[in-house]
Amino acid sequence: MLRLSKRRIYEIVEKAEPGDRASWVFDVCILTLIVLNIVALCLETVESIRESAGWLFQGFETLSVIVFSLEYVLRLWSVTSGHAYRQRVWGRVRFALTPLALIDLLAVLPWYLPFFGVDLRFVRGARMFRLLRVAKFSRYSRAIHTFGRVFYAKKEELTLALSVLLLLLLSAASLMYFAENAAQPEAFSSIPASMWWAVATLSTVGYGDVYPITTIGKVIASVIAFLGVAVFAIPTGIVGAGFVEALQKQRGERKTCPHCGEPLDP
Repeated sequence: MLRLSKRRIYEIVEKAEPGDRASWVFDVCILTLIVLNIVALCLETVESIRESAGWLFQGFETLSVIVFSLEYVLRLWSVTSGHAYRQRVWGRVRFALTPLALIDLLAVLPWYLPFFGVDLRFVRGARMFRLLRVAKFSRYSRAIHTFGRVFYAKKEELTLALSVLLLLLLSAASLMYFAENAAQPEAFSSIPASMWWAVATLSTVGYGDVYPITTIGKVIASVIAFLGVAVFAIPTGIVGAGFVEALQKQRGERKTCPHCGEPLDP
């Protein structure tokens, strides 16, 4: 009976399958709580609302932590009923180290830290982990799963593009430092300090707080600006192509015979 109960809990806390009403209700409740947490997190930063309804935010935070903690414990307990984590101890350890499980843990961990005598200053900083509750959406969003698969499939191309971008960033900062340091020692005091200008220029943001005034500096800035447009377009094109491939693959997977499950000819 315990094995059956554990299996049923596993089915409920996992993403709902068609026809499983209990799992569907569980998913809706968790998603609703996540949305309400996002709203509460935003409203809590408004001083007038925080002063008048602080007790309400604290109560809601406690309720949310209890629910999310229970969800995490149930997932950790029942995960051995799945095919991927059969081993009683090692299976749970492997599950606990998965990205989604770590997100679930970090989303509630700051609430428990004061009970272990952790410095309150650290606790206040750790409260930023509450933002990770937004990432819990990824468990239920097919679009986010597709996004992750695209980045994983294109990791080599993106790594190469990032390497080129970092090389150009370092080169731009170095050239601008040697061109402008004598004229603007306060703005281009070092190569690391010049990287702020390089990032703003390469990304075509151009805040205007730091800019070259020498002729050679302006020439370098013009070349870097043109190169920035081209270099930033490379990862955009890679990710765009990856999404097209992923969507085409998904459409191909759907074209199956409803009776035998065999793929249909295009």
